[in-house]
Amino acid sequence: MRVGVVLVVITLLAAPAALAESGLVSVRSAHSVAETLDRLEQAAREAGVAIAARIDHGANAAKAGQTLRPTALLLFANPKLGTPLMQARQTIGIDLPLKALAWEDARGQVWLTYNAPAYLAGRHNLPADAVEPMRQALERLVERATRP
Repeated sequence: MRVGVVLVVITLLAAPAALAESGLVSVRSAHSVAETLDRLEQAAREAGVAIAARIDHGANAAKAGQTLRPTALLLFANPKLGTPLMQARQTIGIDLPLKALAWEDARGQVWLTYNAPAYLAGRHNLPADAVEPMRQALERLVERATRP
């Protein structure tokens, strides 16, 4: 019995570590891939965030004669939040503008996945509080895009 409890505890403790290690945050969406990105784009524009690009990986796969479940990427930038980070560590520019991937899994569930700002801070040796405004803004945008 104790071995089982220990294994459950170890599994629960390891799950957040796996997320932290990958740096990815995935949020379940109540909408299709296209609608999720439409909603994210609209929320971003309303918040004064610039849209850098939208890439439909599924359409590109079809053009190459291949199949891919619906998958699309939105790149977006807020210079008010990103510039101070690049002033502190220019290398974070490799991860900016921010991006969010809307994708459909094998069960038909749509997800919106993005890089956790805290992970980006660690990757570029910035204090976690330096990306806190970015984290808050990103979470607001993602919630607007994914909620029913």
